[in-house]
Amino acid sequence: MATLYTQQASNTRRTWLLMAVFLALVVALGYLISFYYNNQAILYIAIVFSLAMNFASYWWSDKIVLSLAGARPADHDSNTELYHIVENLSITAGLPMPKLYIIEDSAPNAFATGRDKKHAVVAVTSGLLAMLNKNELEGVIAHELSHIGNRDILLSSVIAVLVGLIAILSDMFIRSRFIFGGGDDDNKAGGVMAIVGIIFIVLSPIIATIIQLAVSRQREFLADTDGALLTRYPEGLASALEKIGAYNQPMTKASNAMAHMYISNPFGAKAAKGISKLFMTHPPIEERVAKLRGLNS
Repeated sequence: MATLYTQQASNTRRTWLLMAVFLALVVALGYLISFYYNNQAILYIAIVFSLAMNFASYWWSDKIVLSLAGARPADHDSNTELYHIVENLSITAGLPMPKLYIIEDSAPNAFATGRDKKHAVVAVTSGLLAMLNKNELEGVIAHELSHIGNRDILLSSVIAVLVGLIAILSDMFIRSRFIFGGGDDDNKAGGVMAIVGIIFIVLSPIIATIIQLAVSRQREFLADTDGALLTRYPEGLASALEKIGAYNQPMTKASNAMAHMYISNPFGAKAAKGISKLFMTHPPIEERVAKLRGLNS
């Protein structure tokens, strides 16, 4: 019978497969736009732009994300318990000690970022530190360290860049369509291709978002499981998630661009109602808690 343990390798493969789909989508967008305007240079520009954005996200993703979150370096003397928890769990996980940052926000949340385990960062909110006990905080930190160990931190940055790139390309095409008019529609085949291209480009941001959500949800389940294995106490993370999920208010600097990076939806429990559930970047807290507590049964 399949369990979260046996699904880890499968989830990792699915994540990389979805990343490849994103890359194919960007190339397809560039091709359709270049075909529509009968300009092969557009395809080359799209590919170069995509590679350049990936390069930038690889080297500077942590600085960009920390700036967006309003995080500051954690002071060792003021956060001694946090330092000891991260240090001990890093040793247990066989990971270098990541840099620690604090986000001054009463909403309990946390995320990890960086290009690899040697350049990793873990950021937690002041609200998280105030709300959780030691076992619960260990569960959250173990979850974030699992993202680092699984190389999710780089993957999430690349996905964020690709989603943004697809949205930019689609917006550029639609704006140019209305401002400058269409391409050469005299040719019947070209006209049909143009219509297909317009439909695809209009829908591509939605497709990109759906893929992003699928990747994010799989990553969270995998990190929950690995975090529980690291602490050998699934209840710690389960209890922490319940407290985090019960907090209704959004973070001060909540952003759609990096919502998938947090351990929980930064827009609060109110965001997970009605049709918005379809676009949640995280699986339901109740489902995550149930799976974690199922590890003890």
